[in-house]
Amino acid sequence: MKFAQDIILRPVITEESMMGTADKKYTFKVAKTASKSEIKEAVEQLFGVKVEKVNTMNCKGHLRRYGRFEGYTASWKKAIVTLTADSKTIEFFDGMM
Repeated sequence: MKFAQDIILRPVITEESMMGTADKKYTFKVAKTASKSEIKEAVEQLFGVKVEKVNTMNCKGHLRRYGRFEGYTASWKKAIVTLTADSKTIEFFDGMM
């Protein structure tokens, strides 16, 4: 059994993701093995909101060099969660704008 805290790792705070909060779209870094239905249940449980849909994408790690050595940063999974029109907002993001 997965806990909601193990699925939703952290919010993604960027300029583009903060513009989406006006349309009730919130962006999170999630576990790579999490499915859309698991992400939906975790957000509803953690924040007490109603989720309309979940869009996910796998983000590749970036190539980084340090002198003559090079490698890739870790790849990760991003989820954009859209809330229903009658749902309340997530308070964590309200103070960001």
